[in-house]
Amino acid sequence: MSPVIQTQRITKVYGSNSNAVHALRGIDLEVARGEFLALIGPSGSGKSTLMAILGCLDRPTDGIYKLDGVEVQGLSGAELAAIRNLKVGFVFQAYNLLPKATVLRNVELPMLYAGVGRRERKERALTLLERVGLLDKAQKLPGELSGGQKQRVSVARALANNPAILLADEPTGALDSKTGSEILELFRELNRQGNTVILVTHDQGIAQQAARRVVIRDGEMAEGA
Repeated sequence: MSPVIQTQRITKVYGSNSNAVHALRGIDLEVARGEFLALIGPSGSGKSTLMAILGCLDRPTDGIYKLDGVEVQGLSGAELAAIRNLKVGFVFQAYNLLPKATVLRNVELPMLYAGVGRRERKERALTLLERVGLLDKAQKLPGELSGGQKQRVSVARALANNPAILLADEPTGALDSKTGSEILELFRELNRQGNTVILVTHDQGIAQQAARRVVIRDGEMAEGA
């Protein structure tokens, strides 16, 4: 089975000539389907740039990136948007939930953009909320939830279109240690169920929860690949 993620010689340069900043310097990375991987590195290491490229939020300056068998670095903006919606589930530190939409509606949104019918959207969203233990919160607004509950909603939303990868950027950064541990256990459970999980963090303790760790330092893979 081909890797779900495959990069070859990925570079990212901001600016030009004497002002050029080399954020990534030739990243070769493969991630197998069903893997639980942590990308770890300090601020400024290039891990956030790599995450943005893996999530199709940014384009590499050079190199090849294949996501779920599709070479994505040359796609148009509209094609990248479609890839993001269908192939990547995002979980952010700040949750990024719509405050005036119900929990159910927040989970439905990626399916709405994908053209899924109303009845199927609702059924799938309720199933996902049950999966993350929040079925009883479906009609609540995000402001009525705790931080851990909000992050569980964002996980359910990330899974809405059955993405090829679940990409979590510092997902426990805004949570206390107990709630953060519960969210990490949720990721482990999702991984045991077959989901490919990529966890981006600066915290060694959190990275230890993953089955494999890739260290990014000064735009290069330092170890663990």
